[in-house]
Amino acid sequence: MSHTYEELKKKTVAELREIAASTDHEAVKGYTQLNKEHLIKALCTALKITMHAQHKVVGVDKKGIKNRIKELKAIRDKAISEKNHSDLKITRRKIHKLKRKIHKAMV
Repeated sequence: MSHTYEELKKKTVAELREIAASTDHEAVKGYTQLNKEHLIKALCTALKITMHAQHKVVGVDKKGIKNRIKELKAIRDKAISEKNHSDLKITRRKIHKLKRKIHKAMV
């Protein structure tokens, strides 16, 4: 039976230990001594499951926003080297707003 990271995260420690008992892998050796966090990490290693959740960004052009952030970072670096504090502040605010736009769009 294949598991996902989200499924493992929702299971109890007892259920995770049952899965570990049926898994013959070096990563889950000593599973009875592991807490939930370490047990999930060991099971993900043993079962070859990615450890992070996939996020979907809905309603925005993530690639376009990231490219704009790169452009703004170049402008920010130029402002830092020229010691232009007013442009630096404006550019940092724009970068922050674009990053927040991406974070808010994540589902």
